[in-house]
Amino acid sequence: MSEDMIPIGSDEILPFKCLPDVSCFNECCRDLNQVLTPYDILRLKRSLSIKSDIFLKKYTSRHNGPGSGLPVITFKADPSSGYACPLVRESGCSVYDDRPASCRMYPLARAIVRSRETGELTEHFALIEEPHCNGFGHKNGYPHRGTPVKYMSVREWLKGQDVDLHNEMNDKMMEIISLKNRIMPGKLDGVDADRFYLACYDLDTFRDRIIKDALLDNLNMPLSFLEKVRRDDIALLELGMSWVKNILFGIEINLWN
Repeated sequence: MSEDMIPIGSDEILPFKCLPDVSCFNECCRDLNQVLTPYDILRLKRSLSIKSDIFLKKYTSRHNGPGSGLPVITFKADPSSGYACPLVRESGCSVYDDRPASCRMYPLARAIVRSRETGELTEHFALIEEPHCNGFGHKNGYPHRGTPVKYMSVREWLKGQDVDLHNEMNDKMMEIISLKNRIMPGKLDGVDADRFYLACYDLDTFRDRIIKDALLDNLNMPLSFLEKVRRDDIALLELGMSWVKNILFGIEINLWN
């Protein structure tokens, strides 16, 4: 976490509300350089009822992560809109139920620490208070003006944002990034970068390659698991991330063992 973030505990009160009548409503959806995780893309393409390759082509740009050297996906930058999210409308987020994890977490940042001895993850949170945001109580007059606002603890806030599955899937991606930084520092070469992009981001094409082109036949997947991958995007993403760890780091795939 950066130095300008304020650490906050899970049981501390989060003095924040995001409401349509707050003067900055939708401002946090502008001037974006927003990274999308594989699970974000899974949810967004399903919300829009389009295939992953269409979503990626229409809404996103591909970059190389400056730290990891892995392919990174962001929303396409559009200067004419003030670099706004392409899915925001005047009334708010048009895909609110499937919004990315970073949108759900805001104004919190989350970091995880994994114990080397037990592998257990510990969460740490920090408060992001940006100049444009008027959602904090001391800025907008709550709870002293108008209807009193009942603030939640960080734990209650996160539960209301339904962020658990996002965090679970994103932590699996962070494990890949950590392994990559430790074992293979530097930019990923073209073939491996394309395979990473395919398996983690372009899920529908990955599924087609598995089923139609026998891409993973050497893995001897049980028919029951292959059938699950045909119909379950989350199972497909977990397979994709496991395959990436296998081809990059030699880690055995044990999803069906």
